[in-house]
Amino acid sequence: MSVSRCARLLSRIRYGGSVVLRSRQGGPSRAATAGAFSSASSDGGNGTGAKAPDTSLFVPLSVIPVALGPEGDVGTELTRPLNKSEVLKVLNKFYRRREIQRLGAENGLDARLFHQAFVSFRKYIMESTTLGPDVHIILSDICCGAGHVDDLFPFFMRHAKQIFPMLECMDDLRKISDLRLPPNWYSEARAIQRKIVFHAGPTNSGKTYHAIQRYLSAKSGVYCGPLKLLAHEIFQKSNDANVPCDLVTGEERVCVNGDGRPAEHVACTIEMCSVNIPYEVAVIDEIQMIRDPSRGWAWTRALLGLCAEEIHVCGEAAAINLVTELMYTTGEEVEVRNYKRLTPIKVLDQALESLDNLRPGDCIVCFSKSDIYSVSRQIEARGLECAVIYGSLPPGTKLTQAKKFNDPDDPCKIMVATDAIGMGLNLSIKRIIFNSLIKPAVNEKGEKEMDNITTSQALQIAGRAGRFSSVFKEGEVTTMHRDDLPLLKEILNKSVDSIETAGLHPTAEQIEMFAYHLPDATLSNLIDIFVSLSQVDGLYFVCNVDDFKFLADMIQHIPLNLRARYVFCTAPINKKQPYVCTSLLKFARQFSRNEPLTFDWLCRHINWPLTPPRNIKELVHLEAVHDVLDLYLWLSYRFMDMFPDTSLVRDIQKELDDIIQIGVLNITRLIRVSEATSGTVAVPDDFPLQRTHIGDGMLNAEDLPQTDQAPLQNDAKAQGQRRARGSKALGYRSTGVQVDPPARVRGALAARLVQQGLLSQDLLKQLEQEWLAQHNGNADGITKNTDPNGKKRK
Repeated sequence: MSVSRCARLLSRIRYGGSVVLRSRQGGPSRAATAGAFSSASSDGGNGTGAKAPDTSLFVPLSVIPVALGPEGDVGTELTRPLNKSEVLKVLNKFYRRREIQRLGAENGLDARLFHQAFVSFRKYIMESTTLGPDVHIILSDICCGAGHVDDLFPFFMRHAKQIFPMLECMDDLRKISDLRLPPNWYSEARAIQRKIVFHAGPTNSGKTYHAIQRYLSAKSGVYCGPLKLLAHEIFQKSNDANVPCDLVTGEERVCVNGDGRPAEHVACTIEMCSVNIPYEVAVIDEIQMIRDPSRGWAWTRALLGLCAEEIHVCGEAAAINLVTELMYTTGEEVEVRNYKRLTPIKVLDQALESLDNLRPGDCIVCFSKSDIYSVSRQIEARGLECAVIYGSLPPGTKLTQAKKFNDPDDPCKIMVATDAIGMGLNLSIKRIIFNSLIKPAVNEKGEKEMDNITTSQALQIAGRAGRFSSVFKEGEVTTMHRDDLPLLKEILNKSVDSIETAGLHPTAEQIEMFAYHLPDATLSNLIDIFVSLSQVDGLYFVCNVDDFKFLADMIQHIPLNLRARYVFCTAPINKKQPYVCTSLLKFARQFSRNEPLTFDWLCRHINWPLTPPRNIKELVHLEAVHDVLDLYLWLSYRFMDMFPDTSLVRDIQKELDDIIQIGVLNITRLIRVSEATSGTVAVPDDFPLQRTHIGDGMLNAEDLPQTDQAPLQNDAKAQGQRRARGSKALGYRSTGVQVDPPARVRGALAARLVQQGLLSQDLLKQLEQEWLAQHNGNADGITKNTDPNGKKRK
C-alpha cells in the first residue's frame, strides 16, 4: 500500500471532526472519553432543570448496513479480517457494562433509547459487508486484546445520533419550543399602550351590547367571535347601522366596498383575526373560551396580539383574574365593568315529567343526536310541531329553524336542541328543560368522558330563557326527570370555577424550525416532540393536538411540502366523520399532483346534484357533504390557485342548505323511515316526504310500509289520542287524524310494493281487512263512502 493512500485512510479515522486517539497498550482514557463526548446533563441537557423529554416519542431512523464498495475492505487491508462471532461477544460485553450505560444516560440516552440504539448498532456491525476503517481497527484491537471494549463508545454514540437525530440538536429544539413568554411574540401590540376593558356578566346582561356600541362608534374596529353565526350577526348589525363592515370567516370573505378596498370595520371568527392591522377598537367575545382544550389558543393570541388602542373583552366573570394576570405580563391594566342579568330567571320546583305538559316557548335541551330524534318524534306524535337545532346543522338551517320557532304566526312553538343554542342564536324561549344533565366531553388529554354538565355550561344554556329581546320577560329552568331537578339546582347554585390558564398552540413557523433540525421526522412526530419539550409557565397550557395529529397521520403518505401539510392538518373538520376525512385525503392527493380541484371534479366527488333525504342516515350524509363544501371553501382561501371555483361551490352549498332544511322539517318522518328500513321492508327511492318545501305545513299521514301492521295501528290510535290532548293543552288548532285506510293501502305506494314483489295481492287484502277490523268504529262510515279500491263514491 502506498504511503499517500495510507495517509488518506488514517485521516478518515475521525469522530465528530476530531481524531480518535488510540493506544495499543490500553486505548484512550475512559475519563477522557466521557469528557469528550458527554454534553448532556441529567436534567435534560441544558443544566437549567428543564423537564426530560418523553423519549417514547423518539422514532428511530433505519441505518442500512454497508456493502463492499469499489475501495474494497480498507479495514481488513490495514489490520485483518474480523471474526463476527468474536465481534458479537465484544458487542454484548459492551452493552452490559454499567459505565457505558451511565455514559449513554449523560449523553441523552435513557434505558429505552440506549437499548434501541444498541440493537441498531449491533445489527449494523453484524450485517455490514465492510465497516469503516476506524470501527474495523477498534474492533480488531479489542478482539486481539490490544484495546478496551469502552473504546467503542464514540462510534456507538455516532450511530445513536444517526438514528436519533434529535440528540444532536436538543438544545436548539428546547429553545424553539420554549413557550414561557407569549407576549413577546407580538411586537406590534407591545409597541403601543393598549386600554383593556373587561365587560363581565352572565348571559343576557348586555355586556356584549355595550362593547359593540363602542365598536360601532370607533373609526376602525374588529369583532372577534367564536362562531360564524355571531360574526354574521355583527356584520349585519354594523352595516345596518351605516358602519361599513367586512366579514371574514374561515370559509367566507365579504367585502362591502365595491372596489374591493377593505372596510375600516371587520367582523371575523376569532381564528381569522389579524394581529398586524392596527384598529382603534377590538372586541373579543366569549373570553372564557380561552380555556378551551382545543381552541383556547385563538383567544390567547387575540388578547395578547391584537394591535388596537382599546381591547373590549366580553365574557364570564370567572376569567377576570386570568385576564388581569396576563395583562400584567404585558404591562397593561384592566378596567372591569360588571353587568347583571336584564331579566329574571327562575328554577322551577317541579320537573316536566311528561311531554304532555309542554307549553309554547319550551326548549328541551339534549346532549346527543339520538335524544334529539327520540324527543322530537314523541312531540310530533302529540300533534305538535317542533324546531330542531344541533351542532352539525349548517348555519343557514339553524337560522331557519330559529326563525320558525320565533315567528309568532308559525304553529311551531316547541324547540328540541343541543347546547348549540348556547351561543349565536336569538331565541324566544320561555322555559329551558334539561332532558339530561350528563354530557360527553373531551378532557385536556383528548380522552372522552361522560360527566355532569359544569356550572358554566348550565348557566350558559339556562340563560337562553327569557332573554331581554324576546317576547318572554322572565325565564324558567327545569328538568325533564324529577330525579335530575335537585342536581340541577345544586349545579346552578355553585360558583363558577375561576379560569386559571390560557391555551397555546405551536405555530407553523415553530414546526418548520423543528423540521429543519429533524428533516426525516413525520409531522405528527414533530408535533409530539414539540409538545413534549415545550415549557410553559403557570398561566398557560398547550392545547390538545390529537385532531391535528390524526389528520397528519392520515395524509403522511401524500407528498406535500411542510407548510401545505400543516395547513391541511389545521382544517376545521370533525375526525369522527369518515366521509369528510376521506374528502380531505382526496383533496390533499389532488393538490399534491398540482391538479386544480375544479367544480366539476368536486361535483363528481360528492355526486351532485343531491336529493332530499329519505332517512336519518341520508340526512347525516348531507350534513357531511355540507362540511366537505365548507372544507373546499376553507382551503380556497389558503390555496386560491388550486381551489378556483369558490363562487360555484358557494351556490350549490346554498342549494344543499335548502335540501337539508327540508330534511329537518321532515325529521320525525325520516326517523320513522329509518326504523322501517331496519326491518324487512324496503322503502322505494321515490318515497314522498311530508313537506317538499321549507314553507309547507305539517301533515299527519303516515305512508310507511310495515311488516307488522297491527302494532302500527294501535300506535296510531294512541298517537291520535295524545295529539288531541296535546293540542288542547297548548291551545293549538287540531291537525286531526284522518283514517282512510283503503285509500292508503291501495294507493300508489301499495302498487309499487306489489310491483316490486314486497307485497302480494293476498297479503294486501289481509292488511285491508285488519285495518278495517282495527277501526271498526269508523268502518261503516268509510265503506259507505268508498269503493273497494279506496276511491270516493259519487
